[in-house]
Amino acid sequence: MENRSAYISIDGYVGVNKYGGLFFSLMISAYLLIVCSNSLIVYLVWSHPNLHEPMYVFIAALSVNSVVYSSTIYPKLLIDFLSEKQVVTHAFCLFQWFTYYNLGASEVMLLAAMAYDRYVSICKPLKYAMIMRRGNVVGILALVWLFPSGQMIVPQFLNARRKLCKFVFQGIVCNSSVHDLYCTSSAALTTYGLVVFINVVVLPVVFILYTYGRIFVMARRSAEMRRKAVKTCLPHLIVLINFTVFIAYDFLLLRFKSEHTKTVRFAITLQVIMYHPLFNPLIYGLKMDKIHRHIRKLLCNETTKYTAEI
Repeated sequence: MENRSAYISIDGYVGVNKYGGLFFSLMISAYLLIVCSNSLIVYLVWSHPNLHEPMYVFIAALSVNSVVYSSTIYPKLLIDFLSEKQVVTHAFCLFQWFTYYNLGASEVMLLAAMAYDRYVSICKPLKYAMIMRRGNVVGILALVWLFPSGQMIVPQFLNARRKLCKFVFQGIVCNSSVHDLYCTSSAALTTYGLVVFINVVVLPVVFILYTYGRIFVMARRSAEMRRKAVKTCLPHLIVLINFTVFIAYDFLLLRFKSEHTKTVRFAITLQVIMYHPLFNPLIYGLKMDKIHRHIRKLLCNETTKYTAEI
């Protein structure tokens, strides 16, 4: 219990004493925009029967992920920007670490589910209703949220019992760099982490590439199939590329250890946690015709109502 309640100093901020108010204003605006834009996607999918299709349900699930992901990061950041000293308890750091990677793994598995949905829709249209029926969609959602959690809870439980020898964290969001704080390294946990990474990231990405490869091979048969493939698959591919960049950022940040890269790490981390949760609603809101039409209709109705009241 004493180890879990230990305080860790956060040494990843730059210019907080001078620009803390500016950072706070910027990040709270970004947080509100993330919550509102992703909640709008969820609301539209939930409230419109013509969006009760597997593809849109998965898009709504991505938006839920973005809101939960941001809600585990932004409140702590906002507190830190207004505090003289930035600290975090070991227990909360483990919780943030768990949600950070758990939701990231859930997202790549959701992208795999969406790739499979597009594969069945384009390559097996006659069997689509049977394969992607409601029960199967619910099962897929349960899998993408519970499977990563079940694997990642194990190392967090073990890390909670490990002894800390360092109490200064080089970053602003708890991630795998926390391993540097423990007195001894664990080869078993490192190996387990590699296995989990393969299960929840590498294999889903390979599956995504395989399904889209099959889709584009099939789409060569007719102009109509090519049009459908580009129209429905392009937004998912853009999001996948963005997610790959997000993973690459995280991988590189773990290797920026020297003091002169502190500003670089700080700037990149802020960009990742701002851009990534905003990217999904932006892409799907603009590129998915049904969602875009509902957004325009909603905004036009609200504008008309406001004008009438004036």
